Amino acid sequence: MKNVLVIGVGPHARRSHLPALAAGQREGLVGTVCGVDVLGATGVLTVFDSDDGPRDLPVTPIVPFPAGEHTLPNAVRQTLDGLAARRGIDAVVVATEPAFHMVYARWALERGLSVLLDKPLGVRANASTDPAQAGAILTDVDDLLARYDLARQHHPDILVSVQSQRRYHPAFWRLRGLIAEVAEATGCPVTSVQSFHSDGQWRLPDELLDLDYHGFDRGYGKCAHSGYHFFDIIPWLLAAGDASGKIADQIRVHAEVTRPVDLLTQLGVDDYERLFDGFAARNRYTEAELLAGLRGFGEVDAGISMAFTRAGHTLTLATLNLLHNGFSQRGNLAPAVALYKGNGRVRQETHIIQQGPFQALHLHSLQTLEDNASAGDRYAAGGDRHIEVHVFRNDHFRPGWKPYTRLGHDDLTTTVDGQLAAPTQQSSRRRSVHEFLLYLNGRRDRHQMRSDLTTHRTAAVLMAGTYLSMAHRFSGDSPEATLSLRPTLAALPTPVQGREVSVR
Repeated sequence: MKNVLVIGVGPHARRSHLPALAAGQREGLVGTVCGVDVLGATGVLTVFDSDDGPRDLPVTPIVPFPAGEHTLPNAVRQTLDGLAARRGIDAVVVATEPAFHMVYARWALERGLSVLLDKPLGVRANASTDPAQAGAILTDVDDLLARYDLARQHHPDILVSVQSQRRYHPAFWRLRGLIAEVAEATGCPVTSVQSFHSDGQWRLPDELLDLDYHGFDRGYGKCAHSGYHFFDIIPWLLAAGDASGKIADQIRVHAEVTRPVDLLTQLGVDDYERLFDGFAARNRYTEAELLAGLRGFGEVDAGISMAFTRAGHTLTLATLNLLHNGFSQRGNLAPAVALYKGNGRVRQETHIIQQGPFQALHLHSLQTLEDNASAGDRYAAGGDRHIEVHVFRNDHFRPGWKPYTRLGHDDLTTTVDGQLAAPTQQSSRRRSVHEFLLYLNGRRDRHQMRSDLTTHRTAAVLMAGTYLSMAHRFSGDSPEATLSLRPTLAALPTPVQGREVSVR
């Protein structure tokens, strides 16, 4: 059994990683689990207080340090080194604020420790306002890929797996299979993608300044909070059409965003005083003070247009709409204690994929209540555990195709390792952890892993391009960013044991 260190034991880790590690303990895949978090973090020094969590989770405090450090401060490094030695650590879960992902992943690779890296791979403070910081998002990823390659030369079994859970979601597996089938039959790649995600994170004007958890004060926002899932899933779906042989070599990106200062144009302080009894008494800021204080904050919403090109010609058009400021179920003046889940956050997600004249795919996952599993509404929005995929095919071109098929929750539920795999985000997160644990225990080969770091460079390009576009716009320059999809020499992985690793 492998011993695991969790770096960052906040609300996200407590909801997703720790229960999955506890399940690994029950299965005999995990030995001890310990954690570290910054000194003073709320609840850090308490044992995980749930029957669903690991047994006896000791948490060691570390001193805070600024984001953007290339290497860990000596005091933090010594704490982690000592903990890894005393506890016999075999692997690390990095579940911190995204701006700290890179520095902890580098530390783990230098010590030959496998890593389960939370999304996004990394982000830089002020990425939405400073082009240099936006471009460094990709530079950091290429550096990490080079370090991963070096670590594998000394430790051939080391693994960095990215917890991008939609790769573990049965509905997205089905989309990939349908795309691949038509690409093989027709030679047509995916030609259009429209993706939408809203999570209803409604923050009142004073909260935009005062609440920093999943906030905007570091100069980035939605695209780093949950947007990486979509920067990843779009190229992951496009790759299913690679049988066509038509693969993009460049990406053009244009992003328009809503920042916290824009929210005050939509609903100002006077509006909130009218909408919420007690807001005027609670709010410490005038609208002028809010406008001044919020300048330079990161994006709340983003509308992103992308063109995947090959030799200068467009292969695939993609639009990506990422919203915090969407339909919500918050109705209270005081924010809920659990800001990560709760506080009215409701997920609504759609993907519409066109494969030329041959196929259209629609995926809809729509919540109406913030805690659907316990609400008894069978995951809401009209139907039984609501998720559905609609498949349209050109049966006039190929009479053997069905012109329309609807796939619901039960149709998308499948079996993995003898267990039912439900088409939900939470179960998909836990499958990603379980796969990582299976690999650590020698029950998976590298080529079976769904989310190896080496397959994430295109997602990093899309994220860097999006932030470059935002930062150029903020600086008064043209908001279009053009980046190559060809990996740098530093990012190219070395084949291990005769196997090629895809960099798509």
